[in-house]
Amino acid sequence: MAARQAIALVAGVGPGTGAAIAKKFASLYSVVLLARSPNSYETTVKEINEAGGTAVGFSADVQDEASVKNVFEQVAKEFPDRPVAAAIYNVGGVFSRKPFLEQSVEGFKLGYETSVLGAFIFAQAALPHLLSAAKSPIPHPPSLFFTGATAAIKGSPYLQSFSPGKFALRSLTQSLAKEFGPGGVHVSHLIVDGVIDTPKTAEWLKGAPEGSKIDPAAIAETYWALHQQPRTTWTWELDVRPYVEKW
Repeated sequence: MAARQAIALVAGVGPGTGAAIAKKFASLYSVVLLARSPNSYETTVKEINEAGGTAVGFSADVQDEASVKNVFEQVAKEFPDRPVAAAIYNVGGVFSRKPFLEQSVEGFKLGYETSVLGAFIFAQAALPHLLSAAKSPIPHPPSLFFTGATAAIKGSPYLQSFSPGKFALRSLTQSLAKEFGPGGVHVSHLIVDGVIDTPKTAEWLKGAPEGSKIDPAAIAETYWALHQQPRTTWTWELDVRPYVEKW
């Protein structure tokens, strides 16, 4: 199948990891970028198209089933009869540090629903397309990837609104990998253990050694390597961290 005759969807596109993943997958596929606000994806869409790729962006609330379904319906109209080669859930969740007794029910629900409810809704919308793509002559096995965090395997003080959702996301991805792997869909969970180098974290780790933050482009390369894995050697979970990170 010629380049860009299949589609890759990336949910949670901002100026860091999501943008880097979209640009990497645009080397082979038409890419669809999802974010709550157009401001999050417009620059990346423009850069990909100006570089000779194909990209479109859609506003969506991943916690809203109707909103996500609407995006997939629009994608089907925009790219008729094209298989979905990859669907990547890169929504970071709500990172809020508060003492437990000061955390609100609303804050807990928001963190949990962004991390795992959104992933559930996104996966339900994407999987029928990925299962269909498994029967198509696309270059690599169809992939459903999720960006996780250290909090998926280790709870910490003041992160009770963040960590439970990441634990649940990890469990969800493992269940999906076991159910849909035999159908030809590669499901993988990437644990990002460290601070990602984005505009939001520009002031973090001041004075730390060079390379103390994770390069978003390197995360994208890792996802691309996972996507290229043949069916005989799939990875469900992979962790990445800077060389100076304590773990």
